[in-house]
Amino acid sequence: MLDRKFVRENPDRVRQAVEAKRESADLDGWLALDEKRRALLIEFEQLKAQRNTASEEIGRRKQAGEDATEAIASMKDVSSRIKQGDKLLADAETALAEVEARFPNLPDDDVPRGGEEANETMREWGTPRSPDGCLPHWDLGEKLGQMHPERASAMSGSGFALLTGEIARLERALINWFLDVHTTEHGYVEMNAPYLVRAHALHGTGQLPKLADDMYHMVEDDLWLIPTAEVSVTNFWADTIVEASDLPARFVAFSPCFRREAGSAGKDTRGILRVHQFHKVEMVRFTRPEDSERELEELVGNATTLLERLELPYRVVKLASGDLSFAAAKCFDLEVYSPGVGQWLEVSSCSNFRDFQARRANIRFRSQPKAKPQPLHTLNGSGLALPRMVISILEHHQQDDGSVRIPEPLVPYMGGRRQIG
Repeated sequence: MLDRKFVRENPDRVRQAVEAKRESADLDGWLALDEKRRALLIEFEQLKAQRNTASEEIGRRKQAGEDATEAIASMKDVSSRIKQGDKLLADAETALAEVEARFPNLPDDDVPRGGEEANETMREWGTPRSPDGCLPHWDLGEKLGQMHPERASAMSGSGFALLTGEIARLERALINWFLDVHTTEHGYVEMNAPYLVRAHALHGTGQLPKLADDMYHMVEDDLWLIPTAEVSVTNFWADTIVEASDLPARFVAFSPCFRREAGSAGKDTRGILRVHQFHKVEMVRFTRPEDSERELEELVGNATTLLERLELPYRVVKLASGDLSFAAAKCFDLEVYSPGVGQWLEVSSCSNFRDFQARRANIRFRSQPKAKPQPLHTLNGSGLALPRMVISILEHHQQDDGSVRIPEPLVPYMGGRRQIG
């Protein structure tokens, strides 16, 4: 959420941000509603002052033994108008909140303007494997008898994965190794958080109202399946004032993720490139505003460390404004090369939200023990996302005999096995 004073005083900047992110928001309507609400607030305060004056007059007259009938009638009239004004103010506040919930976060000044074509590759690591002689993961998985798309479709429909044997264990090994590295080397506290949340939690992190059609809603219980552990972990401190001594705070969580992908029909349908249910390890950071840029660099480093140890070529891409998420001010995508698929696959998006999520979720901190609370900054990034990591390992470490070499860090998590197949 953007600061109301900022929106009021900088409408052109907000308008530019909406355009740069290719969003739609009724800024003019918001400004009109805000002006109406502020006028009602002034009138409301004046009425309360009149009520106080009338009350004092009633007390004075009764104490002097005078007739207070006129003053009592006046106070009743003012009280009635205050009650009406209270409702008008509440309605104006609701209308204002509904409109401003559609305002996206402002892209940082150093974010390139434009759509996906304006994304900037910041650096690359490793040499992508040639696709020659490399089976795509869907063919390799079926050849190994450990990837079963037909059985998944029979029980759940399209867009679901079913893995067995060593490939299933490979995914579990990755998850456990990711968590161990983040908690023992990178300073994160592990969290096991709910997979079902209320709407206000998704509003706090910015998924609602924009992405309602892309998520699964359990109507009977009015609960939503999380699209990422970011939602649960960030809301850990919702409606909380954090002490400065607790910052920076870093949490990591594993969760299944559920996404309807309503706008992605027909895209990447082969294999396990795009599925409705997948696993992910998520890193979330809470920090002072002045430290968030450095924290973003560290977040990217935490994720790329994993990719390098797994010997997977990757690139770091700074997203342009039109490719940024609704809530992000800046984002770096980490993409690994998949020789079988023949394209770069996103396995992490490391984002700085500045104070946008903190304002929506009401997460504040005190810079000093008695200082006025202010919004902190939140960041998150996948560390890392499955099943595209499985795809990359199967394809990049595929051997001539059809087996798959297991990267060295995962060998202990695979029971000492060094290859699949």
